[in-house]
Amino acid sequence: MPIPCASIDLGTNSARLLIGFVDSPSSIRPLVVKRVITRLGGGFTRDNGLSAEARARSLTVLSAFADEIRRQQVTKVRAVATSAVRDAANGKQFIDEVFRETGLLLEVIDGREEGLLTLRGIFSGIRGAGDSIIFDIGGGSTEYTLARDEASLFTRSLPLGVVRLMEGKDSLAAMEDKIHRELEGLRAEMTGAGLDRFSAGARLVGTAGTPTTLAGIDLQVTDYEARSVHGHCMSRAAIKEIYRRILPMTPEQRLSVPGIDRGREDLIVAGTLVTIRTMELFDQESLIVSEAGLLEGLLLSV
Repeated sequence: MPIPCASIDLGTNSARLLIGFVDSPSSIRPLVVKRVITRLGGGFTRDNGLSAEARARSLTVLSAFADEIRRQQVTKVRAVATSAVRDAANGKQFIDEVFRETGLLLEVIDGREEGLLTLRGIFSGIRGAGDSIIFDIGGGSTEYTLARDEASLFTRSLPLGVVRLMEGKDSLAAMEDKIHRELEGLRAEMTGAGLDRFSAGARLVGTAGTPTTLAGIDLQVTDYEARSVHGHCMSRAAIKEIYRRILPMTPEQRLSVPGIDRGREDLIVAGTLVTIRTMELFDQESLIVSEAGLLEGLLLSV
């Protein structure tokens, strides 16, 4: 009888658990999927790192994940932490705390590995033939990967996470300036690598909270657990219209918009802006949304 494996993605904004069966190098049968917004990067400072409140929130969720893993009798687990923990002055202390409290050994992965695992996870759910531009908007960073027939040609991680943009910039203009500077740097790197014309004929695939939230808004989905936005295609014009609509709203008012879940109401503006500027950078008129990504790539690597 096959035994399920588990993967945990502890991000800057949310913690996610996937328990499932790996039927082939690119095929997963999910058994348990959980997602909880913990805002681990909330209150992050360069000197102190992760705040005590954020660590406590995340520990509570990780303890519940560990209990579920034991209930499902899982023996193979890969649990990773990304931007918030790898950049935190107290990241090692937090990893030790998680192990003591939950028995989970968190592995801190760098931006390049995060991008490559995300690529693998996306192609477990979307056909990979041809050229693809993959981007994963996280709470602390955004990863960009250019792929041809599922093979990575170029991967970069940029400090464009929605939590850090929202908490670190005091105005929309400052946020715009940060996004512009980082994407111009990405453009220069791609030109240096001879990939400045790669986007012609490529498809753009977005994963993580912002693209799935935008798809939920576009489809007017009110129940996150019941919805499936995987494979939904959105035009740049539709995303710009969503941005125009939600920008003047207060965070509380945005919760009345179908598709926006609590915990994303203050982040969706930053994420949508990164999405629009990414589409402009790569001259893409449409975006394919993938619900699969890093979490699935981790399970396939267990």
